[in-house]
Amino acid sequence: MHVLRRVLAAFAGVALLAGVSLFASSTAQAATSCSGTVTYDQSVSHNGGVIGELVIYYNSGNGGTNSACFYHRGASYGVSATTSIEIYRCLQKSGTGGGCTVDVSSRIDKGSYAYNAGPVGVTGTANHCVYAYGYVNWAGHEYSVSSGTRGC
Repeated sequence: MHVLRRVLAAFAGVALLAGVSLFASSTAQAATSCSGTVTYDQSVSHNGGVIGELVIYYNSGNGGTNSACFYHRGASYGVSATTSIEIYRCLQKSGTGGGCTVDVSSRIDKGSYAYNAGPVGVTGTANHCVYAYGYVNWAGHEYSVSSGTRGC
């Protein structure tokens, strides 16, 4: 009886890992990239030097796809620091620079990165505003960029 339980438990573990592997690969295939037409970019500075930049891109595929990356620049380039990026598709269809009533959100990409956080993306953005938020922790402070609504 114990042998049967162990065999069943091992089989269940293998099946679970196979399912996770299939899910992970389909997610990776659906991932966006930070490429396309730049629709917004804004940098942040520390002591007079640029240390980070939030960039939003647009591609016409999938009913409109917006992606975002937060890049390390200047003194922070190549130096690991907590960096984060996220992007939202808004319900608004006009009103550049305003607030966003979130319709769909990307995953949040946050970690200790030396070059950039992202890409993150949302689809179905044709005729919708998007909003992105990103930051880098540098010299003990969080330097952030909120895009306001863009691409409306």
